[in-house]
Amino acid sequence: MSRYFVGMTGASGQIYGERLIRALVAAGHEVDLALSPAACKVLPHELGVQVGKDGSKLGACLAGWLGSEVAAHVRTFGTDAIEAPASSGTSGIKAVLICPCSMGTLARVTAGYSSNLVERAADVALKERRTLVLVPRETPLSEIHLENMLKLRRMGTVILPAMPGFYALPQSIEELVDHVVGKVLDSIGVEHEVGAHWQGMPQPSAEDPGLEL
Repeated sequence: MSRYFVGMTGASGQIYGERLIRALVAAGHEVDLALSPAACKVLPHELGVQVGKDGSKLGACLAGWLGSEVAAHVRTFGTDAIEAPASSGTSGIKAVLICPCSMGTLARVTAGYSSNLVERAADVALKERRTLVLVPRETPLSEIHLENMLKLRRMGTVILPAMPGFYALPQSIEELVDHVVGKVLDSIGVEHEVGAHWQGMPQPSAEDPGLEL
């Protein structure tokens, strides 16, 4: 069992963060959770979870949001809780996952500017050479966005944009979300059954030879 820090920011795609938390707990791990100030505004809009403008109500609403079984394995912290374990390099956090990651958060992490706990956790992961995974959700991307991503990638950060695949012929939004979350779990070495794994193209039968290219 390992402990992971999940930070959710103001980018659209809060469902990715929720699914990631559920998947980590299902895989037998513990989660430290914090939101950026912007996420405290976006989360109620996208998922209907009322956490307060500073995330102060996050702990109180956790069981209602994720269910009591999942919530029992999640510790929550306010946006400005600089005393949280993830703020220290000695905390034993296995990896820091920012999902979804806004371009503002990405820029501040690139510059080493920690204005809240989510950014501080990322800063600690970089200095301690621990796994840091960012899941950006923005389009189109400006030159500034791309340069920031490149800088972080060169520092060892995993840049994993929320770009679901379609080769598994998804039939629901949940399957599209699972595709991205499964790749996040793959990037940190967590065994899981989330999302489809590529098994190769099916071979056409004699009765159905497929298209000639």
